Amino acid sequence: MAALPWQAAALLLLLDWLLLRPGLPGIFSVLIPEVPLLRVWAVGLSRWVVLGLGIRWVLGVTAGVHGWVAALQPLAAALGLAQPGLALFRELAAWGGFRAGDSSGLLHWSSRPDAFVLSYVAALPAAALWHKLGSLWAPSGRRGPIDMVLRLLDFLGSEKRRLRLVLGLLVLSCLGEMAIPFFTGRITDWILQDKAAPSFSRNMWLMSLLTIASTVLEFASDGIYNLAMGHMHSRVHGEVFRAVLHQDTGFFLQNPAGTITSRVTEDTSKVCESISEKLSLLMWYLGRALCLLAFMFLGSLYLTVVTLLILPLLFLLPRRLGKVHQSLAVKVQDSLAKSSQVAIEALSAMPTVRSFANEEGEAQKFRQKLEEMKTLNKKEALAYIAEVWTTSISGMLLKVGILYIGGQLVVRGAVSSGDLVSFVLYQLQFTHAVEVLLSMYPWMQKAVGSSEKIFEYLDRSPCSPPSGSLAPLHMEGLVQFQDVSFAYPNHPDERVLQGLTFTLRPGTVTALVGPNGSGKSTVAALLQNLYQPTGGQLLLDGEPLAQYEHHYLHSQVAAVRQEPLLFGRSFRENIAYGLERNPTTEEITAVAMESGAHDFISRLPQGYNTEVGETGNQLSGGQRQAVALARALIRRPRLLILDDATSALDADNQLRVQRLLYANPQRPSPTVLLITQQLSLAEQAHHILFLKEGSVCEQGTHPQLMALGGRYRAMVEALAAPSD
Repeated sequence: MAALPWQAAALLLLLDWLLLRPGLPGIFSVLIPEVPLLRVWAVGLSRWVVLGLGIRWVLGVTAGVHGWVAALQPLAAALGLAQPGLALFRELAAWGGFRAGDSSGLLHWSSRPDAFVLSYVAALPAAALWHKLGSLWAPSGRRGPIDMVLRLLDFLGSEKRRLRLVLGLLVLSCLGEMAIPFFTGRITDWILQDKAAPSFSRNMWLMSLLTIASTVLEFASDGIYNLAMGHMHSRVHGEVFRAVLHQDTGFFLQNPAGTITSRVTEDTSKVCESISEKLSLLMWYLGRALCLLAFMFLGSLYLTVVTLLILPLLFLLPRRLGKVHQSLAVKVQDSLAKSSQVAIEALSAMPTVRSFANEEGEAQKFRQKLEEMKTLNKKEALAYIAEVWTTSISGMLLKVGILYIGGQLVVRGAVSSGDLVSFVLYQLQFTHAVEVLLSMYPWMQKAVGSSEKIFEYLDRSPCSPPSGSLAPLHMEGLVQFQDVSFAYPNHPDERVLQGLTFTLRPGTVTALVGPNGSGKSTVAALLQNLYQPTGGQLLLDGEPLAQYEHHYLHSQVAAVRQEPLLFGRSFRENIAYGLERNPTTEEITAVAMESGAHDFISRLPQGYNTEVGETGNQLSGGQRQAVALARALIRRPRLLILDDATSALDADNQLRVQRLLYANPQRPSPTVLLITQQLSLAEQAHHILFLKEGSVCEQGTHPQLMALGGRYRAMVEALAAPSD
């Protein structure tokens, strides 16, 4: 039976108290008698190892337990390293001249119970903080901010070398910025030591040159960085749009075009700009902080250690108070909204308030809400004062502490007055850099969080199967629907087609008629491979439609819709849209004449080079259908789908389409699926299918169906009957 976590932790505490506390110091005092500091480190590391092995056992017997048990590993590290760290710090302090003494003289945790307890008191907060920070970097199902940024930087491609150059220039620029505090310290020493004027002037010129060089390098790195980020922006936009274009048709049904467009353009642009801006500041201040820290170590190791120890306290308490202030500000806004709601309700229902004589009641309720908001305002003001006060006081105490300790070091001769001045300037800039980095990180997280929307598109796999590989040299155009069923992805329980079975034969025109909502346009969508059947098979020349290569299939299958969409380009570009080859002017003119588009295009001043306007809005419905028909015919398809594509044509062009379908010996006859409500076109079809509620209920030629006297004949007679 697994031990309880508290019992296992108690066993480890007893092990540390009864065995490690008296045993380890005695063992290593014999093994390492001459070097006290080395002995302390050996004891501490051994304690860490033993406790770490015990904690592994605890974690093993308490599987599935989370929370404080997971913090035991950093606790073992803190207990093992606290004593050696303190000893090393004392040694460094003695080396810095601030104090002298044996580095291990007061480390009596093995013989003094109070020291043993204090070691736990000091280690527990450190372990909790380490565990909290570790949880931020723990791998999870979601990508972390760093992963997101690195993935965006992958879009730089070959431009990554520019980013390396930017980092190099940034480091050099940061080093140049160190000239002012460095030479300020030297000048202080020269003034105190009465150095000669030539030396002073020479170093002033050197400081000026280094500062100017730093500024030039900064401008150069910013320029190169912006060029690289501009390249990244273009790549990201292109890849997101490309990913969207390859999605299945159901994706566009579930996501409005406006949302997709906003995500591809505005959201992508904002995310890229935000991340590039924040990343630039992050790199700049991080490089600056590291350079400042290096110069601080060179100036005074002891003062640097003191700064690093106090720095967390400088930011943690004000940050915690800042969160309290923010939460109170939110509550004030909520209270204001509630009081406003009371006023709005009363004013919008004044007849009711007046009829019940409750004017004073509403006024009292409004005053009550204002009193609640007044109390919250007081708390918010106090929290703001506390935040500002703690920030100011903690910063002032750090400065005073550094000056006091630095003054002691100057008195003892450990550092010069100039070194202290330089260190204070370094420390002020370093504190500011750390403050900016801490404030930038949440903004960086927010910007990266916004990029998740972009990666949703980049990572989304289309629900439709990938493009097949079939691309035969010759296609007959034989289409077979074998017990095909279908439901749209956004309405999976509503079957539009149910057990649909029929055949479209090469060289014949098959008319598909029926009432609205019977599934005619769905048949056309399936033939274009926009959706996959949810049941049955759809075969083209005996092979499943999805197994054909994407570009090949759509070079052999062309469709014209009732309301075709044109692009805001020239007539020539619209007719040749999607062709892998560049058609000649003669080819474009020939198909335009067949579709009836040539007459009105040729009358335009720029002819086929005339822009059609956004979505073809400068054309009438019939003109758009004629251009779309030419766009389909130029492909010489083996399967032509006309989905009510002649409804807006005038009588002459409709007659032209009839001759094209039924009396055109000049071209090889394709397989034609004619979806129409115009019976003058359907009557001449070689075969007619009457579709109702997703099933073929009647089929045959026009005379056969009229003789049958069923639904087809009823539709014909209804359309032929004169309207009142």
